[in-house]
Amino acid sequence: MAAASTTKISWRLSEFEAHSKTVSCLALAKHSGRLLATGGEDCSVNIWSISKANCIMSLTGHKNPVECVEINSTDEQVVTGSQSGSVRVWDLEAAKILRTLTGHRSSITSLSCHPFGEYIASSSMDMNIKLWDVRRKGYIFSFSGHSEAVRSLAFSPDGKWLASASDDCSVKLWDLAQGKVIKEFRSHAAAVNTVQFHPNEYLLASGSSDRTIKLWDLEKFTMIGSLEGNTTPVRCMLFSPDGCCLYSGATDCLRVFGWEPDRCFDMVSVGWGKVSDLAICNQQLIAASHHLSIVSSYVVDLKRVKKSGGSVIQGIIQHNQPLTEPKDPKGATIRRSYERPTTTCSRLKQRADADRRSPEGERRSPSEEEADEKLSSAEIHNAEDYREIFQPKNAISRTPPRMSEPFPAPPEDETVLAIGHQLKDLVSPFPDKLQAAQPVTSTPVQRVEPTVVSNVKRPSVVGPPSSSQNPPQPPVITAKQKPQPKIILSTRNEPIGLNVSDFLPSPANHRPGALSDDEAVTQIKKGHDTMCVMLSSRHKNLETVRAVWVREDIKSALDTAVSINDLSIVVDILNIINLQPSLWKLDLCTTVLPQIDKLLQSKYESYMQTGCTSVKLIMKHFWVLISDTLKATPSVGVDISREERHQKCRLCCKQLKNLSNIVKNKAAQVGRHGSTFRELQLLMAPLDDSL
Repeated sequence: MAAASTTKISWRLSEFEAHSKTVSCLALAKHSGRLLATGGEDCSVNIWSISKANCIMSLTGHKNPVECVEINSTDEQVVTGSQSGSVRVWDLEAAKILRTLTGHRSSITSLSCHPFGEYIASSSMDMNIKLWDVRRKGYIFSFSGHSEAVRSLAFSPDGKWLASASDDCSVKLWDLAQGKVIKEFRSHAAAVNTVQFHPNEYLLASGSSDRTIKLWDLEKFTMIGSLEGNTTPVRCMLFSPDGCCLYSGATDCLRVFGWEPDRCFDMVSVGWGKVSDLAICNQQLIAASHHLSIVSSYVVDLKRVKKSGGSVIQGIIQHNQPLTEPKDPKGATIRRSYERPTTTCSRLKQRADADRRSPEGERRSPSEEEADEKLSSAEIHNAEDYREIFQPKNAISRTPPRMSEPFPAPPEDETVLAIGHQLKDLVSPFPDKLQAAQPVTSTPVQRVEPTVVSNVKRPSVVGPPSSSQNPPQPPVITAKQKPQPKIILSTRNEPIGLNVSDFLPSPANHRPGALSDDEAVTQIKKGHDTMCVMLSSRHKNLETVRAVWVREDIKSALDTAVSINDLSIVVDILNIINLQPSLWKLDLCTTVLPQIDKLLQSKYESYMQTGCTSVKLIMKHFWVLISDTLKATPSVGVDISREERHQKCRLCCKQLKNLSNIVKNKAAQVGRHGSTFRELQLLMAPLDDSL
């Protein structure tokens, strides 16, 4: 078998075009690790075999873009959430919709399926969490307490607790039987993106945009570890099946962590970009990521990854300083283990029988829901794969079930051949466009791409044209340049508005291969000096701002950044102070708000994201002060400090109202940007009632 003769640790398994529009979410099946569900802005949900580019089934019925998707613990059901706030439950084996659940007022942000019972949990931009009984319409509980959107939900292995992670930097633990919060954990410095329970012990892990993972003891309700070393936000996590280590997925990187003491066992560079989900199958870690309409799957061979040893975390693994193995590989502390009941929680059943429903959950009549369910459909595209994956569960067989085999790694010789083809496409004046829906089983993961700084206003050529483009077209059509997008994404696989062939001299008769490798590289490097000058200038400006910050204060440093008249410098400074809310003062708001006006209207996605984060911080920490100051009755006599504060608050209020109008216009957009601005619109609603 190919996998036996290879030395690869990780490789790309497949890459294909999953939807006709941008993919907004995906989920891997945790039970088998071989099933993938994707949701997109085309309002559909597609089911895939992880190693194939052929869609098994398409689920249609949502009237708005699908924002969240989850596969249950048995791989038999898929739960989807849309931008309108509706939740749908699909039976994959029967290929039909089971239930439509309504009650949320805005876009769904996270879903989780109960490990035993017929229950699901959902969260929304409205900052509420709802617990549903799939067998009945209407929710059992509605939890509220987070001050910003909830990004991740997880049921405990015994099904009695629910953990939620939010943009408000907190993690909350909820008791499902009592319907109330047990404990709130606050140690993260930025939004918490993901939360996971240990499979056996009373231990909870939370991963954040502050690039750390916190571990919480659920008996003593204390933090027992802080796992550091990630250079980018933690996007997803997964405990190993035996609970001896924790896999952390970040941009282009997998880290394997241990705790008590905190240590990093191993780090694997994987070119998966912004990974979205992880699963384990046959001692292989399966990962999936998406960019625009393209979905990619990756494999990491866990037999070649260290899961013990390593050194105490200091950001880099120090192999020359091995750490003494703890006696208990799962941690020095012996914790209580979960008791998994044979049936679901009786208290939950009683609440489900009572079928509590608030007015929110009864906004739509049963006839409307039934009509929607009739319009929903599950179309099977690949009958052979469908029968192989889903139907054998109902069949009675006297032979043992066939065990799934590990995914084979690409042979080394095929890898070298694939690299050669990529280089040939790069130097060709008219490279052939690859078809998107084609599995890539022989392309190495360790691809070499120049670093692209998203805030630089002039994008540079970062590599060959993306494989997600259309099939080959006649020369007259290919010569036509693609229109430049209205919003330049913070991560992209191809240069914006540029064509690699435009920078290469066309050989006689346009025959490919006439240009040597050295000549092609020389032509490509022509723009390198210009980019170096731009980056050097930016570095010099940042050093100037830093010197002012050290010598004076953050307000003076930000004033200096504004005076440089380079928006990228302002963005760099805001990205720092957004992670430290304690640095914000009212004086700072008066300087920042006019700059945020420019950021929200920028064509760069990263600029808009930074601006939205700053507005959230200002509304959260200063709106009450601004509102109370403006509504307060005038004092008797002269109070200079009060007058100055009143003037600053009046200026901030005026600027916030201007931003509110921009946010309302942007909220009508479809997709990820529209969701962000709709969330901001809810947060800025008090401005409509202000003086």
